[in-house]
Amino acid sequence: MGTVPANVQSKGRPGLIKVVAVLAPLALAACSSTGESDDLALNDTPAEVLYNEGLALRAEGKLKDADKKFSELDRLYPYSEYAKKSLINMAYINFSRGKYGDAINAARRFLRLYPGNPDAAYALYIIGQSYFRQMPDITRDQTVTERAAQTFAELLQRYPDSEYAPDAEEKLLIARDQLAGKEMQIGRYYLEKRNYIAAINRFKVVVLDYQTTRHVEEALFRLTEAYYALGVVSEAQTAAAVLGHNFPDSQWYKDAYALLNKGGYEPSEDSSSWISKAFKGINVF
Repeated sequence: MGTVPANVQSKGRPGLIKVVAVLAPLALAACSSTGESDDLALNDTPAEVLYNEGLALRAEGKLKDADKKFSELDRLYPYSEYAKKSLINMAYINFSRGKYGDAINAARRFLRLYPGNPDAAYALYIIGQSYFRQMPDITRDQTVTERAAQTFAELLQRYPDSEYAPDAEEKLLIARDQLAGKEMQIGRYYLEKRNYIAAINRFKVVVLDYQTTRHVEEALFRLTEAYYALGVVSEAQTAAAVLGHNFPDSQWYKDAYALLNKGGYEPSEDSSSWISKAFKGINVF
């Protein structure tokens, strides 16, 4: 693995974010051993001491106390170097505690204040992970899934060589697959209600925007089905032909072929169709 941000250490569990934890050379201020770690720092406590106390609390697993310490440092010494390090720690700590909204807020503030900082990629990664952990099942609104996909896409666009890029790419594929699945669910609903135009519009989104997901095979079959039901035979034939060209062994293609064959038709591609143009020069395998 590449260099980790200066404030993070591995937690030893797969899939968890790694965060920096290098102590400053200053000696750590003694932490209370009498359960008084909830007390906020006095206003004259140096930033360096507050930061080291926060790191010590985090290392002990006292994440709530550590978050309070970093928050106090941020309030007392805004825009200082230690406030900058505290912000990224607050983002990580809140992510670890499942407080995803707070993690996103801290990471976004870090990006707003320090857009050119080396830890900017890490801040984006925390935001993406926070959305990703909140992705709902396919039956519910997918706004959070869209935000996860957008954040991971931004990370890959801005920091393609970041150590977080491989995981971001993997999670982006998962998020996009879920978004395509939602479009398919709605499209099937309209198809069952015989609202063919509305169904076609949903399947069209999958074909145009989510062509590399596993849902594109079924989307092409459903387009065959919907266009055929509307009597737009040429588009139904084209959808089936494109499906057969890209997925010749697919059961969806066999079903599309059988559907057309019942009416005496066969798959036949019309190069002027939007479906043909969508797949021109693209290998979806």
